[in-house]
Amino acid sequence: MWHWMLLADNGAGGGPQGPSSFSMLLPLIVIGIIGYLLLFRPQQKEQAARRKMLENLKKNDRVVTIGGIYGVVANVHRDADEVTLKVDENTNTKIRVTTAAISRVLSAAGESDDSKNT
Repeated sequence: MWHWMLLADNGAGGGPQGPSSFSMLLPLIVIGIIGYLLLFRPQQKEQAARRKMLENLKKNDRVVTIGGIYGVVANVHRDADEVTLKVDENTNTKIRVTTAAISRVLSAAGESDDSKNT
């Protein structure tokens, strides 16, 4: 009689079973995808836009450094990773900064700048 009990209890029927391993991993996979889309992808796009801005930097571009210094690009030394900025028109004062120190380009060479007139 105990043989029948062993055969009936071999897991082939009606008892409660635990969740499958895929259903346990699914939430982690979804969280990973959402994290990539919300955190990493926008950061990669921003870095690509900054890299493109620095590659397109040229003479006579009006820029702002990360230290808040406004200037006009006088020369770009790509090999030395250096930019020479003219910071004062009257005294022809120039400073040298690294390319990474350029925060943003205010106006490119050839664009009209209406802020000078005000």
